[in-house]
Amino acid sequence: MKRLLAALAALLLLSGCGADPAPAASSAPAPAVSAPAEPEPEPVRPLPEPTPEELAAAEIEGLLSAMTTEEKVGQLFFVRCPADSAVEDAAAFHLGGFILFGRDTKDKTANDLIQTIQSYQDAASIPLLIGVDEEGGTVVRLSSNPHLRARKFPSPQSLYGAGGYDAVTADAREKDLLLSALGFNVNLAPVADVSTDPADFIHSRTLGQDAAATAEYVARAVSQMREDGMGSVMKHFPGYGNNVDTHTGIAVDRRPMENFTESDFLPFSAGMAAGEGTTAVLVSHNIVECMDPDLPASLSPAVHQVLRETLGFDGVVMTDDLAMDAVAAYAGDGSVAVMALQAGNDLVLTTDYRTQIPKVLEAVENGTLSMDRVDQACRRVLTWKQNLGLL
Repeated sequence: MKRLLAALAALLLLSGCGADPAPAASSAPAPAVSAPAEPEPEPVRPLPEPTPEELAAAEIEGLLSAMTTEEKVGQLFFVRCPADSAVEDAAAFHLGGFILFGRDTKDKTANDLIQTIQSYQDAASIPLLIGVDEEGGTVVRLSSNPHLRARKFPSPQSLYGAGGYDAVTADAREKDLLLSALGFNVNLAPVADVSTDPADFIHSRTLGQDAAATAEYVARAVSQMREDGMGSVMKHFPGYGNNVDTHTGIAVDRRPMENFTESDFLPFSAGMAAGEGTTAVLVSHNIVECMDPDLPASLSPAVHQVLRETLGFDGVVMTDDLAMDAVAAYAGDGSVAVMALQAGNDLVLTTDYRTQIPKVLEAVENGTLSMDRVDQACRRVLTWKQNLGLL
């Protein structure tokens, strides 16, 4: 019994050792727990307005995405206006544009020409480039017709000799006003070749001065044409030099690269800066050995790489007329337009479009010419038309 009482006493002692007395119940209310504060809403920021450049690019991409392959390929052809079926062909081949020559303007009155050109535009689903070679001097497709202008436009050398650069600028504006009134939107001018030797084949069509003076001439002419909404085409890249006439045969340019970088390229670079998207570059059929000893410049990827990378040009590049004898032998199967597009041209100048367009479509179908290349070229052509206010 004593052991039991002792054990109970020890147990009670151990259970109470060090324990705090139980707290008395509080009559104070428990503090209220506040709900977490709602986060402040982020202010709604309006989306930035697209820039004019972004809107323009979106317009081109929308148009491009809605086009068929046939329509895209047709846009890559800037062709000699046929003597017949021009209206029908503008629609059937989805052509990028027509170039009119003396045959197409001879004896026509201004009203005749206006109505004819408008009939071409009415037939086209996408507005056409309507071009002409109106350089002045020996190349005057329009002003050789007295119904359109009383006198032929003077040559660049005559203008410069009589009134310097001011005369050049005034002449460019007068041409632009006449061409625009008739329905043209592209003048395949100015000639950007450098020539100071009257013995050169190209000399009479040039300013006849050194590279610096020619660069200023080209910049003035292209700038005036841009202000007037007239497309310009600088020719003949990479510079004609003293080469022979490629209309009748092959011309081989053996000058070193330094000649081009220190002289021939200067007028083209000046015109590119002045044109701001309204100027194009036409590539010659000369074989330029320092860039490509095997192919004419118009068919040479190497020459186009120089134009794109060395000079940084991202506008429209076009061939000289592929009907010339200088390029006839380079496509064994006759598909010279396919070679031109593979080389990097965006526009093909040719008379033989009824044969060449099917060959390009066949090349796209069999993978010889990539659809990416067609899209790239068509995008540039459409952008040029957009910059000229045609779209």
